[in-house]
Amino acid sequence: MSRSGFLVCRRRCVCVAGRLRVGGARGEFVVRRYGRKVAIDRPGQQRWTWTRRVPPRWLLDGYTGNPQFPGDGDVLALCADIDGLFVDLPPRPRERFTLLGCVPDGVLAASLDSDPAATPLDGGRGWLGNLWVSAMPDDRATRDGWFGVYLLDVTVLGQRPSTTSPGRVDVDLDGLVHVYDPTDAVDRPGGITGFVLRGPDDTPYGACADITGVFRDQGEPPVPYVVLVGCQPEPLLQAAIAAVPQSTKAGLRRRRVTADVKAIAADGSALPLIGGGVYGTIVSSVPSPLDDGLLDVTIASETHRPYPTGKRRILELWLAGRPAERNLWAGYDRTLRHEWSGMALACRRFDLPDQPAGTVFDLDGRFVTDIEGFYCAIGEAINGPGGYFGWNLDALSDCLRSRWGARTPFRLVWHDSAVAREHLVPGYDRHRYEPAVTLDHLRQMLTAHGVEVHLR
Repeated sequence: MSRSGFLVCRRRCVCVAGRLRVGGARGEFVVRRYGRKVAIDRPGQQRWTWTRRVPPRWLLDGYTGNPQFPGDGDVLALCADIDGLFVDLPPRPRERFTLLGCVPDGVLAASLDSDPAATPLDGGRGWLGNLWVSAMPDDRATRDGWFGVYLLDVTVLGQRPSTTSPGRVDVDLDGLVHVYDPTDAVDRPGGITGFVLRGPDDTPYGACADITGVFRDQGEPPVPYVVLVGCQPEPLLQAAIAAVPQSTKAGLRRRRVTADVKAIAADGSALPLIGGGVYGTIVSSVPSPLDDGLLDVTIASETHRPYPTGKRRILELWLAGRPAERNLWAGYDRTLRHEWSGMALACRRFDLPDQPAGTVFDLDGRFVTDIEGFYCAIGEAINGPGGYFGWNLDALSDCLRSRWGARTPFRLVWHDSAVAREHLVPGYDRHRYEPAVTLDHLRQMLTAHGVEVHLR
């Protein structure tokens, strides 16, 4: 056990020139030593524990301060829990925009001729889909490389004569600004004399003199504070905590935490969580009631999306071992199906060979009611229960190039394909704000990569 009291390495170790080499059944591999902490190069080989009344559940791995070139991350702490890591946020509210002094063209002009009151929100008269707003070609913003703003799922609400540009109209729209997080700032660049409006495939929708409702300052984080409950900090985090009384800019930098989060399984191994972590500035720490020597550390969060609470249930399944049954994901909604594929990716074994070319795989299509369900189903068809074979189109394309469980060409027998034929149709995934991934699209993509698809 290390002096910090929580790292146990359950293999034969010998010191070689200041580095550790750990012997095991698969040979030796290098262990990098950072001060009193040990980070093992081969994922899944380290074992973490501590002598406390409560078991450790989370490992924080990352940085403190604001290094320009951070290099490798470091172990910051073990925690019994993290409040604010899993939160269900309310649905994102739709936004209102106004095209001021607009000269409409194409589909936008046709939408203005329809009755806005009759416009359904599932696509129809007045629905534009996605709208690209960019600067005029000769504007300074264009020369400076500003590409514009993407508005998603846009619907025309109405029009009226422009109050600022005679002979033009002001057009009210409903939709969403394309941002990673709903609270992200959208900066207005300088040197703009007007905006160009385009639809899919650069289709011209007209132009306008200005637009309201798009540009804005950074909003408040959706989760203002994260609390590391029952935290045992390592030296880097200890130094950050010690800087809490410092109110200078340098003190604020020292208190900044950027950490990935890994879940600790019963055997002490660490499972990574993809797509989130703990980011922010430490504001306080107090002794934890969970055990002597532990702290509850409060961090003012930076803007990022927390994991949905349902991911905790998925994580518990994986912490108990890789799922042994197929279709355990079938009862989840689209968001949690995506999280399921993320856990399958994070926990994938990289030491297993591909199935040889010509192998026949059976895809259970009974629950493929959306694209996320397809990724779960093909992952299990190729790599068994809890298997991974892509969780977006780019990842699927990578997997089809081998090293992910199957070598092309192979045969995919898609059972109960009528379910996908009914559900994976144009427009079914409008809330993803991009062209729908249909059954026909998937079939064409698989065929192009040498997969013989048989729909049953």
